Amino acid sequence: MSVLAARGLTVEARRRGVAVPVLRGINFAVEPGQVLGLVGEAGAGAAMVGRAVAQMLPPGTAMTHGSLSFQGAELPGMPAAERRGLLGRDIAFLTPEARAALHPARTVGAQLQAHLQRLGVARRELRAHAVAALAGVGVAEAVLGHLPHRLSQEQCSLVLVAMAFAGTPKLVVAEEPTAALDAAAQGRVLAAIQALRRAQGAAMLLITRDLLLAGAICDELAVMTGGDIVEIGPAASVLRAPRHPYTRSLLLAYPPMRGARPDLYLLPEPAVGERALARVAGCRFAPRCPVRAEYCLRTEPPLEGDAHRSACIRTGLVPAIVSPGEVPPPPWRPVGEVPVLALEGVGKAVTTGPAWRRETVAAVHDISLRITPGEFVAVVGEEGCGASLLARLAAGLERPASGRMMLAGVDVTADGADARQQHAATVQMVFDEAKAALTPWRRVSDIVTEALAVRQSRSRVRETRARQLLAEMGMALALGVRLPGQLGEAQRRRVALARALCGEPKLLVADGLFDGLDAPAQADLLGLLLRLRHRLDFALLLVCRDLAVARHLCERVLVMHQGAIVEDGLADTVFGWPRHEATKALLAGSPR
Repeated sequence: MSVLAARGLTVEARRRGVAVPVLRGINFAVEPGQVLGLVGEAGAGAAMVGRAVAQMLPPGTAMTHGSLSFQGAELPGMPAAERRGLLGRDIAFLTPEARAALHPARTVGAQLQAHLQRLGVARRELRAHAVAALAGVGVAEAVLGHLPHRLSQEQCSLVLVAMAFAGTPKLVVAEEPTAALDAAAQGRVLAAIQALRRAQGAAMLLITRDLLLAGAICDELAVMTGGDIVEIGPAASVLRAPRHPYTRSLLLAYPPMRGARPDLYLLPEPAVGERALARVAGCRFAPRCPVRAEYCLRTEPPLEGDAHRSACIRTGLVPAIVSPGEVPPPPWRPVGEVPVLALEGVGKAVTTGPAWRRETVAAVHDISLRITPGEFVAVVGEEGCGASLLARLAAGLERPASGRMMLAGVDVTADGADARQQHAATVQMVFDEAKAALTPWRRVSDIVTEALAVRQSRSRVRETRARQLLAEMGMALALGVRLPGQLGEAQRRRVALARALCGEPKLLVADGLFDGLDAPAQADLLGLLLRLRHRLDFALLLVCRDLAVARHLCERVLVMHQGAIVEDGLADTVFGWPRHEATKALLAGSPR
C-alpha cells in the first residue's frame, strides 16, 4: 500500500466568480521509504499539493475531484480530530521558513517538549527525549534554553528536522527545507534529513523549485507546470534524458559549476497566470513551448510512457532545445585604473548576546580588498562568515572600526559629510528583501527614481528617467503605475535593481539578489545583469549563497570564513582547486 497516493487530484480556486483549476488531474504515489520530488517554478502548483495533504488550502480554494489518500484512508473526508492525530505524528512537515515556524517568545526546549508531550512522551522523560532528538541532528543541548532569534538559520532548520522525526512519521512533507541556507549548511541539513529518514524508513514528499537539489536526494521526480504533472520518472532518467520541453528548459536555465559558461536558456514567454490558465484548452506549457505545434494549443496531451512518462507529443524534438551560446567576456578595461573600492586591514566588531551577558565579537577583521572599475566580484561563505557585514561596510551603512577604506581614490574611513556624499555618489546597494526594501504605498516609477528626488529634479525629468530604467530592466512601461505588492518577486527585484542604478553608481553592492528565485527567473536576472554590464559602467560586489550563480556572473570570487577572507582568486580556480576547508565544505554541500 502506498504511503501517499493522489488519483485525479483537482483543486479549483474562485477568482471573481470564475473557477480556475490550480491542480488538474494530478496522479502520483509515494511508496514506503521512497522520496518523491515535486518540482516546478513559482505558481506551478507543487506547494498546493502540500497544502492539500495538510488540508490547509487557501480561502476560496477547494478540492473538487479525485482522491488523496494516506495509507489507504482518504484525507479530505477524514474527521477533523482523526486528521489532527495524524499530522505531526504520522505525517510530519518541514516548512521553508524555519525561524518563522518557531514561536519567537518561547525557548526551543519549551517548544520541543510541548511537541513531544503531544506525541505521548511522559512528562518526566521530556527533557531526555528532547536532548536525544537534538543530538540526532547534531545540535548541542545548550540550544534548549535559547529563543529562536539566538539561533542560526541552520540551527533553526535542524530543530525543525528533530521535531519532524521525533514521532517516527510514516511520511514527511518537506517544502523548501533548505531555503535561505548557504551551500555548506544546505548539505548538512539534507544529510540530517536523509539519515533520519533512512533510519526510520519514512517516505518523503519533497516540494522544491530547485530541480538539481531534488535530483540529488529524490528517487523519483515529478515536474509540474500550470497545475499539471508534465513529466514523472526516476530522478536519474529525468535529469539525464528529459522527455518534456519544460524539463529540458529548466535544466538549461541552471548555470553549471564546470566547463564553459553557456548563455542560460530563457523561456520565450512568462508563466501563464491563473485566470489565463482557465482559458488554455490544450497543453498548459504550449504558450511558452519552443517546439509546440498547433495541435498542442487545442488538445491536452496524455501522460504516457513506462517508468518514465511525459505529457508531450513532440518528445523527439526535446534534445534540439539548446543554449543560445556562451556568455560574452567582460568589457576590456585599461590596466592600472584607480580601484573603485579599496579596503586595507578593515575590521569591525559587533556586540551580541542578551542584555545581561553582552560580548563583543570581531565580525570581520583584517579585510584587504581591491575592486577595479567594471569588475564583478562575488563573496561566498557560510552563515555568519561576515559577508553581509562586508557588503554594508562597502555601501557605507556601517563604519569600519579599524583599517582604511577608499572609494574611487577618496579616503572615506572617517565618518563625515564628505564621506557620506562620496558614498552616495559612488555606491548603491540592492538589499536581500526586495519586498521589505520597497516603499509599499509608492508607485514603481517613483521608487526607481528616488535618487532624482534627492536632487529635487522636476517631475518630467523623473518620468523620462523612470521609462528609461523600466525599459533597461525589460519591464513593461505600464508597470510604472503599480505598487510593489502588485508585482511578482522577480519583478520587485528588478525594481530594486533599477532604483540602485538610477544614480549611475560606480559600484553596485547586492546582498542575496538571487536568493529564493526559481531557475527561469534566476536565469532571466543573470542575463539582465550581464547585458547591463556591457551597456553601463559599474562594478559589482555580490554576496551570494549559490556557488554556480557566483561563478556564472563574476570572474572573481572571495571566500569568507569567521570574518576573514580565506581565498581570493578567479572563480574557476577557487572552485576547481579549493585550498581552504571552508571552500571545500561549500562545494561539498552544493547540489551542482
